[in-house]
Amino acid sequence: MAKKLQAIRGMNDILPAESSSWQYVEQIIRQLQAAYGYHEIRTPIVESTDLFKRSIGEVTDIVEKEMYTFEDRNGDSLTLRPEGTASCVRAAIEHGLIFNQIQRMWYMGPMFRHERPQKGRYRQFHQLGVEAFGMQGPDIDAELIIMTARLWKMLGIDGVVRLEINSLGTTESRARYREALVEYLNQYKDQLDEDSVRRLSSNPLRILDSKDSQTQAILKGAPVLMEFLDETSKVHFDQLLAILDQAKIGYQINPKLVRGLDYYCDTVFEWITDELGAQGTVCAGGRYDGLVTQLGGKPSPAVGFAMGMERLILMLESLNKIPAAAKQQVDAALLGVGDVTGYSLMVAEQIRSALPGLRLQSQCGSNSFKSLMKRADKSGAAVALIIGESEQEQQQVTIKWLREDKPQQTLGFDQLITELKAL
Repeated sequence: MAKKLQAIRGMNDILPAESSSWQYVEQIIRQLQAAYGYHEIRTPIVESTDLFKRSIGEVTDIVEKEMYTFEDRNGDSLTLRPEGTASCVRAAIEHGLIFNQIQRMWYMGPMFRHERPQKGRYRQFHQLGVEAFGMQGPDIDAELIIMTARLWKMLGIDGVVRLEINSLGTTESRARYREALVEYLNQYKDQLDEDSVRRLSSNPLRILDSKDSQTQAILKGAPVLMEFLDETSKVHFDQLLAILDQAKIGYQINPKLVRGLDYYCDTVFEWITDELGAQGTVCAGGRYDGLVTQLGGKPSPAVGFAMGMERLILMLESLNKIPAAAKQQVDAALLGVGDVTGYSLMVAEQIRSALPGLRLQSQCGSNSFKSLMKRADKSGAAVALIIGESEQEQQQVTIKWLREDKPQQTLGFDQLITELKAL
């Protein structure tokens, strides 16, 4: 007997009963992006490994521990994309989309990281990303934050997420801060957790979001990044906060918020929830003005955000925010009883032509009325459309209501369409 094959650990199937929730959220996301004038870009799943080493940073957990990297038959090092921003920037440079231009783009698709799978966090996960290029001011930072706030309202979760925000300043101000932070932490090196000691020489700003309680206690006395910002970064941040105040977007300044990727500068933000346990980030982003030149393009300011779809949908499901109507996959079920197969399929096509938005499922593969009705009921359809030999002869259809207490009727085609329009 052949060995039973299973999905790779941390790479999950999205089953038909679950996909309706995904489609509901994806539809809202597409509506949102269209409303703000953003255009979809689709990039390859596999990229050159150098793309992520140069953008994310070689001394990050993603590059050091989590990337799926392999050599192809030509000996080139390739990587399954662990995040979407680098691919988006690479494509924009390659196709001449951003030099001296303004671009607003978004993407949605699978990403890959080899980390410990847990609820809502998988090795193949799906991510929404939104990127804006060519705009220097704080207004575009604010637009992206306001856009995410609108998304929470559209999904009905605006009451359970909160915004944390910070400024990382310029490369120069971060370098000054880094020196001060390392000098401070070196006094407590023997008390820091293992990861923080390793990061002390490679990426000390990542120590700020350490989950170790003793390290966090030490950090309470550490210098604050905000005190090292240059005047331009301070003005940018103050103007951003003023716009958010005017838009009535609540926020909390978190001086320890640094984000996990090396390419961020100035504005960084996260939307946090208490509905997902310890891993509470729903959406995160910020400004990355230097990344385009870092990847070989001509200078262009840039800002964006990303969110994990699995975690978002998990939260919506746990809060019962997916409408029942969105989960219903079939509106009407058509039953052909007796020697009417060809006619019933023809009628189904006529109904689909008359009502393109109707979800009509033909119950194929059986002639038993009882079994066909069981299938129709299980499909979740609101009505069963029954065609027997008498209906075929009279060119009519019997409509039976499955979820409402309404009398069964046998109708001509035009009357039937009128009834189905009301579904």
